[in-house]
Amino acid sequence: MGLFDFLTAKKNTASIAKERLRIIVAQERTSRGAPDYLPLLQRELLEVIRKYVSVDVDAVKVDLVKDGDHDVLDISVSLPDGRAATA
Repeated sequence: MGLFDFLTAKKNTASIAKERLRIIVAQERTSRGAPDYLPLLQRELLEVIRKYVSVDVDAVKVDLVKDGDHDVLDISVSLPDGRAATA
């Protein structure tokens, strides 16, 4: 601590660090573009669909789409031509 440190305005380092962390988290969310639960949701939907129909892993697509102020969960399932699989 210097002799004249009391004359300079002290920076609130906690609030600066908090604001920087908010910026980083916001950037990561926008760069990913999707919540963390979407891959798990996609796997679980695939498991349920496979109980009734034989489909590939790529047959189920789950996306989060912005519609104005709302987030819309878009689920697309490509079903094969043919009959349901027997369990």
